[in-house]
Amino acid sequence: MKLAPARQAAFGALLAVERGAWSAEALAAKSAHLDARDAGLALDIVFGTLRRHGEIDFIIAQCSKRPVEQLDPIVRIAIEMGIYQLWFLDRVPAHAAVNDSVELARRAGKASASAFVNAVLRRALREQVVAPTAASTPSWLMERWISQYGPDTAKGIAQASLTTPERYIRVGNGTPPEGAEATGVPGCYALPVGDPGTYRFQDIGSQAVVPLLDLQPGHTFLDLCAAPGNKTAQALETPLQAIACDLHLSRARTLLPLGIPVAVLDATAPLPLTKRFDRILVDAPCSGTGTLARNPEIKWRLQPADIRDLQRRQIAILGNALGQLASDGLLVYSTCSLEREENEDVIAASGAVVVNTMHRIPGREPGDGFFAAVLRTP
Repeated sequence: MKLAPARQAAFGALLAVERGAWSAEALAAKSAHLDARDAGLALDIVFGTLRRHGEIDFIIAQCSKRPVEQLDPIVRIAIEMGIYQLWFLDRVPAHAAVNDSVELARRAGKASASAFVNAVLRRALREQVVAPTAASTPSWLMERWISQYGPDTAKGIAQASLTTPERYIRVGNGTPPEGAEATGVPGCYALPVGDPGTYRFQDIGSQAVVPLLDLQPGHTFLDLCAAPGNKTAQALETPLQAIACDLHLSRARTLLPLGIPVAVLDATAPLPLTKRFDRILVDAPCSGTGTLARNPEIKWRLQPADIRDLQRRQIAILGNALGQLASDGLLVYSTCSLEREENEDVIAASGAVVVNTMHRIPGREPGDGFFAAVLRTP
């Protein structure tokens, strides 16, 4: 039986995510050989299955005699991606989704479970189980958002996490490509369809952070947690004396094409830098709960204890960064997290003077969720 290349790639990517990979990287590795149409279908299956994971498992639970959590991961993933195609992709024929899911399980060494995969999917088709959308947002996250933002905004965040992110490119001072649409962030353009050409994709929320630095030509600039370098590149649209840093050598190497000095250092420890900087960007490592539409695996991996651990690192990084700030300088602390512990509470612990803050919420503002605070030393 011939398998659709898109489903093979999606299945391999979802298995890699199950083992700890990031969805975007896993999909890129598995779909590099596909044509545009198949790559698009693979992308839909992978990200849709992860975004709707809770609803899908609710449906499986109604159609299987075995608890979902007891299913072999290969078998479960074959069923999950089949359910996603049957319920959420109108353009996929039911027989193709069912037959390929069965065959994927068989070829992955689970031939004995192929009849089970077939039975669950066909029962799901017959019974048309309706799953609550709320099942695709972990309850503990929803409770946090309701407490912090109120029920309406929390519902908007959850709904936004189920949607395909809009495409934005960084044009800066260049000429936007055909079809690009200006946004409220200078140099940021929406590109609904088409080739970005030489411009890079960068979310509008991400592009909204660097303008807060009020960079001026000749400023000394430190980007302390710089990789993969999108915000660094945006900052360098202004002629600066810049240094970029990151914790890991492999990630720091991705900054070398920017043509500025790059350092590998642990920003949670005292910084081995002798000078002070006019402007500092701390785009801190965070939970990423503002990026769940783009990184849907986060909501199924993240635990409350992870947020506490991240906060300890963030407080240390910000404290060390403030020690490198010139007396009349500005520091921007930013995260793509929606959690108060990683944002307002970190700022409060720093003792810095808050000049301004920005809070972008998915479903309320376009793009990913971001928090940023403009700070001065006391």
